Amino acid sequence: MTFFRTKATEFLIRRAVATNSIARKDIVNWEPWSGCYAVSEACRNCYYYGQQSHKTNKNHIVKSTNFDKPLLKTSKGSFKISSGKFVTTCFVSDFFLAEADEWRIKAWAIIKQRPDLTFLILTKRIDRFLYSLPSDWGDGYDNVVIGCTIENQKEADYRLPLFSSFPIKRRFVSCVPLLERVNLLPYLSEIEHITVGGELGRNARECEYDWVLDIREQCISANSTFWFKNTGTRFRRDGVVKIINSAKQNGHARKCGINIDKNMAAKS
Repeated sequence: MTFFRTKATEFLIRRAVATNSIARKDIVNWEPWSGCYAVSEACRNCYYYGQQSHKTNKNHIVKSTNFDKPLLKTSKGSFKISSGKFVTTCFVSDFFLAEADEWRIKAWAIIKQRPDLTFLILTKRIDRFLYSLPSDWGDGYDNVVIGCTIENQKEADYRLPLFSSFPIKRRFVSCVPLLERVNLLPYLSEIEHITVGGELGRNARECEYDWVLDIREQCISANSTFWFKNTGTRFRRDGVVKIINSAKQNGHARKCGINIDKNMAAKS
């Protein structure tokens, strides 16, 4: 369950897309399918689909037995996922995997049937977005927030022009894991929020605090909200690299006190 808890907190982008705090009890995870494989540098040390995943068959894309989870009802006829919940979607896979094209048609239909829920979809495959939309998408569903992951300048310059051009009502960028200094300013006019964090695991690459602060300054310039999610395992600050236990990485990031919420962004 650690994986789900860590990924679910990604929806604490509430600093950008909601006016009120979201309690952990209001976040639900939905995995319509599972399985994934590397697509860019961010995937190299993935602690869920890492180098040994082929030995445990985690690269095999399979439809979940909980595919209809948002539509399941109680014995009294009410939905098991109650109205107002935030549904983190495909955090042990990718919603836009080509292997899931057939299943995604019904997944979109399920999302449309629950306009009372907010679905969060974070992807490294934003280049497949237009090929993966339902026919009635228009300029986007009101109950869907799309996030695009970037880890370095190469992926920022490839993914974010696409991301910014697509018809999406609510969007954010996740720089997790952040692997180098990145300039996001050319793209921030279309982005609601930026989340930044380091890499996890024994083979994690360093995350430098100066890189984090640089992105924060970019967010200030663009009046965007900003969340420093976690330090990563190897965190460099003031020239010193510290190895930080995974259970303490979020706390260390929070103590830096550099998050920018909606009210702060409006005043900048």
